[in-house]
Amino acid sequence: MRTDRDQRKETVEPEFEERVVTINRVTKVVKGGRRYRFAALVVIGDKKGNVGFGTGKANEVPDAIKKAVESAKKNMITVSTVKTTIPHEVTGVYGAGRVFLAPAAEGTGVIAGGPVRAVVELAGISDILSKSLGSSTPINVVRATIEGLKSLETVEEIANRRGLTVEELLG
Repeated sequence: MRTDRDQRKETVEPEFEERVVTINRVTKVVKGGRRYRFAALVVIGDKKGNVGFGTGKANEVPDAIKKAVESAKKNMITVSTVKTTIPHEVTGVYGAGRVFLAPAAEGTGVIAGGPVRAVVELAGISDILSKSLGSSTPINVVRATIEGLKSLETVEEIANRRGLTVEELLG
């Protein structure tokens, strides 16, 4: 039997698609031998402009993924889009990871490597060009991509912030 509380919980939490980017086996050497744990990097998104990433570490892979998904739900961002692409070129930087993102014409598709592809597809961007520069470590590439997407702004958002209309802003 469903209660009002159950229905409220369902409507509040939208359904996110999750994608496991990497799973690393982490080894700790102790007196009795080696202890193995697993670290997971997961990206979640609703393909409507909301995306987040998280990491989790546990003794078993499913537990690590579960922890990573919980972490990702806390790190959600909203991405500004124009139709099926991004409003302008941007380079996201995190540590040694640099990711260049550029808008693409409709029908181009997602031209991106593994970690970047996971983030932009789950954000709902279907036409984009990207190039990963610098670090190839998946966590740094994902963080650089998120930083780049965070810094995107549409013309309307900039006009609102400045207290102008779009026509006044563009001249």
